[in-house]
Amino acid sequence: MKEKLVLVGNGMAGIRSLENILKTDGERFDMTVFGSEPHPNYNRILLSKVLQGDTKVEDITLNDWNWYQEHNIQLFTNETIVKIDTENQTVTSDQGRTVNYDRLILATGSLPFILPIPGSDKKGVTAFRTLQDTEEMVNASTMYKKAAVIGGGLLGLEAARGLLNLGMEVNVIHLSSHLMERQLDPIAGQLLQKALEEQGMKFLLGKQTNEILGDTRVEGLSFSDGTTLETDLVVMAAGIKPSKMLAEISGLEVNRGIIVNDFMETSVPGIYAVGECVEHMGQTYGLVAPLYDQATVLAKHVCGLNPAPYEGSVLSTQLKVSGVDVFSAGDFIENDEKKAIKIFDEQKGIYQKLVFQQNRLVGAVMFGETSDGPRLFSYIKEGIDMSDMEKVSVLTSNDSAQESTIDSMANDHIVCGCNGVSKGQIVEAIQKEGLTTFQEVKQCTSASRSCGGCQPVVEEILWHTLGEDASRTAQKETICACTTLSRDEVIHEIKEKGLQHVKEVMNVLDWNTEEGCSKCRPALNYYLGMLYPLEYKDEKSSRFVNERMHANIQNDGTYSVVPRMYGGVTNANDLRKIADVVDKYEIPLVKMTGGQRIDLLGVKKEDLPKVWADLDMPSGYAYGKSLRTVKTCVGEQFCRFGTQDSMALGIALEKKFEGLATPHKVKMAVSACPRNCAESGIKDLGIVGIDGGFELYAGGNGGTHLRAGDLLMKVSTAEEVEQMAAAYLQYYRETANYLERTSAWVERLGLDHIQSVLLDDEKRAALIERMNIALSTYEEPWQELRESQKDTRQLFQKATASV
Repeated sequence: MKEKLVLVGNGMAGIRSLENILKTDGERFDMTVFGSEPHPNYNRILLSKVLQGDTKVEDITLNDWNWYQEHNIQLFTNETIVKIDTENQTVTSDQGRTVNYDRLILATGSLPFILPIPGSDKKGVTAFRTLQDTEEMVNASTMYKKAAVIGGGLLGLEAARGLLNLGMEVNVIHLSSHLMERQLDPIAGQLLQKALEEQGMKFLLGKQTNEILGDTRVEGLSFSDGTTLETDLVVMAAGIKPSKMLAEISGLEVNRGIIVNDFMETSVPGIYAVGECVEHMGQTYGLVAPLYDQATVLAKHVCGLNPAPYEGSVLSTQLKVSGVDVFSAGDFIENDEKKAIKIFDEQKGIYQKLVFQQNRLVGAVMFGETSDGPRLFSYIKEGIDMSDMEKVSVLTSNDSAQESTIDSMANDHIVCGCNGVSKGQIVEAIQKEGLTTFQEVKQCTSASRSCGGCQPVVEEILWHTLGEDASRTAQKETICACTTLSRDEVIHEIKEKGLQHVKEVMNVLDWNTEEGCSKCRPALNYYLGMLYPLEYKDEKSSRFVNERMHANIQNDGTYSVVPRMYGGVTNANDLRKIADVVDKYEIPLVKMTGGQRIDLLGVKKEDLPKVWADLDMPSGYAYGKSLRTVKTCVGEQFCRFGTQDSMALGIALEKKFEGLATPHKVKMAVSACPRNCAESGIKDLGIVGIDGGFELYAGGNGGTHLRAGDLLMKVSTAEEVEQMAAAYLQYYRETANYLERTSAWVERLGLDHIQSVLLDDEKRAALIERMNIALSTYEEPWQELRESQKDTRQLFQKATASV
């Protein structure tokens, strides 16, 4: 008979413990999990990506609902354990549910530290710890403009970056005199501050917040020095504290956290604890790598093995803070016993510091150039005696004597901080499982499964491990884990074998999974439509849910409807339609978007077909992998600086490419002069009017990965702009990976190559011809609804049957 294992806490450390237990002895336990949030296990580290709008909730989910079912794990979400009966070995939830256990794991995590100051309970004050907090911040950004983040650590800076992306003015208030003082020394902190100020953040350092001002909602902050700051939103990111209350009231030994021994056992037999809630040898941890180390020891011990004890973790941090590379490890503050060597290249923005004690490296801080971080961390962990080495040479690899970065990286070095995957685990998986591609490594080990920042290192480890057995195909990126084929190979096989349907592609090309996945099905649907624009019938069931619903789903289950406004230009008739629809369907929020359109937020699912029918306007494709908008300035007709008719050209471009299926969303803009009021420099394709013609800019991106567009070419007429735009977009359609933005595509193919194709008269003409064929197939998605309003419900159900 199986033992009953109960896990309290559905977070990263707890679920990693269960994953390890399943690998060690998968048949030993009946497992039950209680989680206080309404979601399956997700990556809390990536909440900032969700806040920034770069990532969706499903993208940060580590174990979806199916994972629990596949492993026969009973999951209770939105349910919090409030009582542990250690004598009878039961737990009871706030829903009155009581469950027996033989082994109990507490993974209650941590709580955000909310400053105990007057006004902290006002509306508009939030932490940044959960998806609910993230949703609250996003909602606030739609109604308010000024935000204050209390805390200049990593979490606070990530929150600030996200709020900037949401269009808010952001002030970061920090008690210390420099940012991230736990990871950076004053010089690195000041360099980071300067880099973030250039991104638009403002900082109030050395400030102690005394009170949050306002009546029922926050209106400002008051500081101990008598100054004040106006704000509409306050985000508390001043730290975390272990969640120990449940353990404490249940009679377990606690201090700062839940006390555990070297095998993660608490003071009560049969009860373990893991993660941010625990205290081990007087130390608590907030980084993921130590928590996963703990989970490994716990899993082996709970399965009856005799693991090496957990002896604590030496911490290192290598990450990007709003795109800026920083690294720190060990004890990096010098004193009488610890001496530092520093290299500071102010012109290049590179700072590196090593701290030595008795000829051993004990700490390091790096800013701007951090590639040597893994090697330095291995020196710190191993305590290598450097008596015979020139200390400054440690900062630079000697090609004749030093090993490669991968060689010098210790096996237990954490490569993927998001998922706690070490170099040794990756190497072992490659060797034991015969892995030959990055996608296979990612699927098998979870390395780079989350933010993707460690992909280059993972690929280098793969290449290094395969050695002489490696070939160029080993580094190819497959379109997903369902196949070993790359994007180019799949397209070649589709054309070579004349494949016409998504399921046919999967069957003929030996897909690993019968139905594919949420990544490959939309990709195959796009590739087939791109290759056979006249013959292929779009498969609605293979599209993302927003595309199937012709609207963007919101966090409360309602939808956002965005009608088309060509070039951002509207008229009284369309505005009356919108106003009437808002009143008729009681739509709670009407908002201007950054793409010069009107967004109707809060539309009920059942009202979608009727809303579109009553609007009688084209869809703005705010949900689509297609042309979203062509932003324009008022141009020469109204502006005294304008040199071209930007509105007419923008409208012409938007009407021409309306509804065009593309690998990812495409945004365009037309500015009438180099003042660039339509922000043409950060669009997928931007047009800037100049005396006697236009400049075209390619591959811009205004999102988290901010990228200025490259000057593609100059042309003389609006007609040439349309031709070059058609050729450019068609070449993007034909050569980009699905879900690859033009910013990444331009960098991958190279600007010179793209220019050579577009400037070749024969190639350009062929691209334009294929573009015209693709455009000829466009049908307004809600046209039939507008033409026949008699049975909208039936049409809607037909259109969304697969949702």
